[in-house]
Order: sequence, then C-alpha cells, then structure tokens
Amino acid sequence: MLYLDFGKQPGEWLPNRYGGHDNLDAVAFFRKLNSAVGKLPGGKMLFAEESSAYPYVTRPASEDGLGFAYKWNMGWMNDVLSYMEMDSIYRKYHHDKLTFSLCYAFSEHYILPFSHDEVVHGKKSLLSKMPGDYWQQFAQLRLLFSYQFAHPGKKLMFMGDEFGQYIEWKFDDSLDWFLLNYPKHAEMQMFVRDLNHFYTDTPPMFECDDSWAGFRWCGVDDNIHSILSFMRFDRDGNALLWTFNFTPMPWMDYMIGVPRYGLYTEVFSSDAPYYGGTGDYPNAPTMSECEPYGEHPCRLRLRLPPFGAVCYALTPKPLPKQKDSKEGNA
Repeated sequence: MLYLDFGKQPGEWLPNRYGGHDNLDAVAFFRKLNSAVGKLPGGKMLFAEESSAYPYVTRPASEDGLGFAYKWNMGWMNDVLSYMEMDSIYRKYHHDKLTFSLCYAFSEHYILPFSHDEVVHGKKSLLSKMPGDYWQQFAQLRLLFSYQFAHPGKKLMFMGDEFGQYIEWKFDDSLDWFLLNYPKHAEMQMFVRDLNHFYTDTPPMFECDDSWAGFRWCGVDDNIHSILSFMRFDRDGNALLWTFNFTPMPWMDYMIGVPRYGLYTEVFSSDAPYYGGTGDYPNAPTMSECEPYGEHPCRLRLRLPPFGAVCYALTPKPLPKQKDSKEGNA
C-alpha cells in the first residue's frame, strides 16, 4: 500500500509527482487516520505490521511520520527465531542474528512480536521449534522469552505460547489447556507469569526502550560460546545486568566486562528449579573487580546455567581507594 511499485514490474506503474515510488495518497491516509485515532479518549493506538524499511512509521504525523504508535519488529522476530531453531553447535556461526537488531532498535517505537503467523502453516509451535530433548526444548523457550523481554521494545506473545502449546494454532479449535496437567507446561506458565510481573515491576526493563540511554552491551562478540550480556537502565540510572547462554554448556567462572563498580545480585533466572530449570548454578551477590575487561573498567565472574538467562540488579558502590606506593619507602 505504501509503494506504487510493490509487486509490479518496470513499466507497470507510474511514479508519484516527485518521481518516487511512495504512494502519497496512502501516506496522507495513514497520517490522517492516526491523527484522528490519537484524539480519541481512552488512549487508543494503532500498530503497524510492516516489514519493509519505510522510514518514520512511528514518528508523529506532525513531524512528517506516518503516526503509528508502534511498529512490529519483523526483522528481529525472523532473525531470533531462525537462530533458536538451529542446533546450538551451529549458532556460533550466526551470532549476528542476535545482535543485528540493535543497529536499528531505536529508529522506531518497536514491538517484539511472536504472533499467530509464526505458529501456523507448517511453521510449528514455538516450543516445537526448539531443538533438543524434552528438557532442552522448555529451557530454550524460557531463554527465548527472557531475551525477548530483556531486549529493548514492547512485547507481544500469542496465546498458547505461555504454557508451551506443542501443536500449531488452529483457528477452529481450543488451545490444549489439558497440557497444564503436565509439570513442564505448568512450570512454563508460571515462568511467563513471573516474567511479566518482573517486567512491569522493574523500570530498567521498559522505561528507556527507545534510546541508547537505556541499553549498553557488556559482551556482544562471544560468538564462539554463543553468550550475550548487556545492561538495561531506567531514567534514574538504576541498572540490571542480563546474561544469556544459548548452549547446553554451563559455566562456573565466566568473565564479563561491566561499566560500573558495585554489587551484582541475582534477581531472576530462567534456570530456577520451580520453572523446570536445574537450579544448580545460582550466583551469590558478587562484587565486580576494578580491573579492565574489554572496553569496560570493571569485570565480573559469574556462573551461567545451560540454555539459561539470568538477571542481576546492580547496587553501586564507591570505588575502593588505591594504595599509595612511593619509591624509596622502607
């Protein structure tokens, strides 16, 4: 609708009055529609399910944008799902599928969607997309949802994902609620419930979704081990550290560079035993060390569970005083 040449061959379309391929009538329609909806009472909003690189979809119409409240981040969805469907041994060759989204994450107001389109027409349910055995499938689904919620952008999850529906969605049938009689599915439902509460109760998870002020990479390039880490911040500077291990290999002493000195306390883990995790790799509150690591001034040693995501709250501490050393002192 936005492009005059969409699905057409050269010679089958006419350019607009400026010589371009934008459908100016469609642009004017969307601006008028979104401006009208924005004036309605009750906080009405329109979201754009738009998969091209058309600019300023969520910029206000008064600033030459289309005026939508949010845009589905289809690129993020396709990249992360194709990554998660791989056997973990191959993920190190496709690490960019996890990191590329941050090259454009703040260009629009994004929603990170797992919609009905991804669980129909032979694509399999989200749980069935996960490789590995029964335990690994659930662990990776928890890992996937943790990454979705920690990543900048609002969240969209389709019904049935929250308890691990095994078969594809059918429009003419009910969800398989009987699966909640099985422990792993009930644990998954509890995990998603607690993840939602953690998200809404924790401002660094959502307050600064649209700028680099709310996000900083800690470890972005460890593709060999398929491990990621980053920090999220709220407007007051409160910080969370997230770590993600996309392999079945646990780590007992993994080194991460961090930008702030302080006490890092584990506050959420997808590997908790009551969610169906191992529960074998908890982290006691850990002080960072004032030694540079990578581009960061401090470092931190942590346990990383297999196929696990862990979140830590930072309590900043004053830097330790450096001991004076003078040459010639006895």
